Amino acid sequence: MNSIIVVPGPTMSPAAQIRLAPGQTLRFGREPLRRTGTGTATGLLRDTGGGGSGPHTLHVPHAGVSRSAGEITATATYWSLSNFSRSATYVVENPEGAGEHIKIAPGRLDAPVPFEFARLVLPAGSELLTLDVWAPRHDYADRDDPGEPAGEPTVLPFPLDRSSRYFLVLTALCEPRLRGEPHAPLPTVEQVVERLKPSWPAANRAAVQWNIDYLAVKLRLKPGPDTVDPGPRLVGKKETLVSLALRFDLVRETDLAALPAAPTGTAR
Repeated sequence: MNSIIVVPGPTMSPAAQIRLAPGQTLRFGREPLRRTGTGTATGLLRDTGGGGSGPHTLHVPHAGVSRSAGEITATATYWSLSNFSRSATYVVENPEGAGEHIKIAPGRLDAPVPFEFARLVLPAGSELLTLDVWAPRHDYADRDDPGEPAGEPTVLPFPLDRSSRYFLVLTALCEPRLRGEPHAPLPTVEQVVERLKPSWPAANRAAVQWNIDYLAVKLRLKPGPDTVDPGPRLVGKKETLVSLALRFDLVRETDLAALPAAPTGTAR
């Protein structure tokens, strides 16, 4: 059964999807090399094809990419990446994770990639080349396991009420990055007010700012107003809130449905 599907970027060869079964590898680079059965450095052969049941190769015809740039190895439920470059750091992005990514340093071997859908970004001179990698759908434990011992429920680390106004404000702050723009600037307080007015007519700058301040206390980013020591001033409060919310999936793409419909012509 095929476990990993690699979708080459433009100009890469072969252009068709490459399917890897568990244990199979894909070498990629300007002049990719393919392992022989020895698996040693002296047992490497040049190869231009990507078919067959043996090792696969992907030709990336760009002067800014190493001759033998790296290798993808498939397993049953994830894949690993080796970076053979001497100087370039590779980035693996989760396009569905609102900026979530991992960095693979030069020379790093067999770094596991946990994303179900990933985009490998290769720096090549003044360009960034990409290829997509699809892993199998992840399996999760049954949350309703009848064998779990009874007792006091576990205290939630970030108790948030999804029906509250403060959660609506947090969702509006996270919206640009959840809609596929991981590096988008955060909306201003005024933009959040306008975004929420259709469902919250009384929204104004003071009310939205109060909810942002409340979130900073609720998520323990700063002490509450009744604390003797208020601590240092929290700089970049919105950025810190959004970073925390997206890192721990406190706000997900499905939560965007609670926002009012965006006006016609607004980027989504």
